[in-house]
Amino acid sequence: MGKALADTYPAARRVFEEADDTLSFPISRLCFEGPEDQLKLTENTQPALLTVSTAAFAVLHENGMIPDFVAGHSLGEYSALVAAGSLQFADAVTLVRNRGRYMQEAVPAGVGAMAAILKLPEGKLDAVLEQAAQGEVVSAANLNTPEQVVIAGHSGAVNRAIELAKAAGARRGVLLPVSAPFHCALMKPAQERLRADLDATEFRDLTIPLVNNWQAAEVRAGAEAREGLYQQVPNPVRWVESVRRLAALGVVRWVEVGAGGVLTGLLRGIDPSVAGLRFGEPADLAALEP
Repeated sequence: MGKALADTYPAARRVFEEADDTLSFPISRLCFEGPEDQLKLTENTQPALLTVSTAAFAVLHENGMIPDFVAGHSLGEYSALVAAGSLQFADAVTLVRNRGRYMQEAVPAGVGAMAAILKLPEGKLDAVLEQAAQGEVVSAANLNTPEQVVIAGHSGAVNRAIELAKAAGARRGVLLPVSAPFHCALMKPAQERLRADLDATEFRDLTIPLVNNWQAAEVRAGAEAREGLYQQVPNPVRWVESVRRLAALGVVRWVEVGAGGVLTGLLRGIDPSVAGLRFGEPADLAALEP
């Protein structure tokens, strides 16, 4: 991912070079060539995705495309804050490298899990999670669309929740191939380790407002941005509320910046009348011209 951007645009290439210099290892080569098993380790995945998103945004910025608002899903909130002028890229890539390591180390392999629950009837989730817990942790991690919720926690509790959700009318419950159970109480050790790093990092007031994950609230102050990154670690990503908040603020044109098109798909699941655009490859640029 990101190779075509770096090959085509000097602005993108400079971002990859800065990431390599900051991290003192070739994250660019890992993005471009893999190997996939190394790229999937969350301490590598997080800086890699941040770098690709920031490189793509650098191209848009160079072409005069400045957003009215920014938002990011989980890790994406860091690249959104870089775009908003709150975080320096070098600081952000260092933070997410550490964030990934802290998350990986918070829960031993095999202890935690995540699963997507699809089309669970409204109002049934809380009862399913309460019944599944049995003294363990299981909670909503990503509120992605009205019909898609990702849950996280102890493996046993997550598996019980899948079966209970199906019994309660969910169409499917699917375990996700993740390296840790993100956005649940099992991430509290990672949250506490991250606090010192966040406190040591400069957060400027935003030049572009952000709608954050933790509260789905509009953020303009650097201190609020820092607190949001701290609070999002063990708390759910309120993506449905975030998108609806942006729509209420008047957003009608949505551009997913970086690798893949997951958020564009989620956008359709929240409001089928809205068409999202993407920019992660050079060929995407023509569709974004005003």
